[in-house]
Amino acid sequence: MATTTLSERATEAEPDSPRRRGRQGPGPRVMRAGPLTVIGLIFAAILSFFPLYWMVVVASRTSAAAYQWPPAFLPGGNLGENIERVISNPDAAILKGILNSFIVAGTITVATVFFGALAGFAFAKLRFKGRNALLLSVLLTMMVPIQLGVVPLYILMIQLGWLNDIRAVIAPFLISGFGIFLMRQYTIQSVPDELIEAGRVDGCSTWRIFWHIVFPALRPAAGVLGLLTFMQHWNEFFWPFIVLADPSNPTVQISLRSLNSAYHQDMSQIFAGMFIATVPLVVIFVLFFRHIISGIMEGAVKQ
Repeated sequence: MATTTLSERATEAEPDSPRRRGRQGPGPRVMRAGPLTVIGLIFAAILSFFPLYWMVVVASRTSAAAYQWPPAFLPGGNLGENIERVISNPDAAILKGILNSFIVAGTITVATVFFGALAGFAFAKLRFKGRNALLLSVLLTMMVPIQLGVVPLYILMIQLGWLNDIRAVIAPFLISGFGIFLMRQYTIQSVPDELIEAGRVDGCSTWRIFWHIVFPALRPAAGVLGLLTFMQHWNEFFWPFIVLADPSNPTVQISLRSLNSAYHQDMSQIFAGMFIATVPLVVIFVLFFRHIISGIMEGAVKQ
């Protein structure tokens, strides 16, 4: 049997040298992007930004400039004039469409986030009979396309007297199966059971636990869900086009459709309308992008 000397034991017990500790580093490893990665990201950014830039170019020129060859790649000086033409177009009613879209998308976003967080908390942390069956029914709604329910929904809106009313656009989308599933998964990962039990020990009701403990922890996921929901229903065309037959009460996408006539296409006016409809989304994204990304990182990095 081999014997171990005191010097060997001392060597084994000796801590790592400062040089070795410095080489390993106490902090997280920083990965640097290579030149090919940087070039690929720049190329992807150009491809993503170019449609927006081309929209501005066409919207700032005359309609004939959209068809000329070689195309003009620099913005012109007619953007203000074209925007004024779109706003003053009585067939489009774009300002009314923007207002209606803000009401529709904002209401649906608030309801989707709130009910999604509430139902997600119930499915994740509460125990009740039929929980799995109800969750399965929620997931099944995600597999059914809206086109299959258009006829019964349309009949229901007629019976409610909501045809040509923005309530018909809002009501079917107040609760989202995807929102419930997303918030449930995030609640399971981010809210430990011990935190909820501590709230119960302190005498908190289920509602207070949700509002003061669970919902603040869900803000990163709520921000992402809210942004995705707002963008989706701001750009929604199919269902509003069916239930809003009155051209005087459109959403913004219906207003853009009114700019495109079967007999005449003024491309500069169409692109100017697209510019007007895109600006609110860009502003919202710029204002909340930093907060959403920081919230995602806080939720993803666990101490």
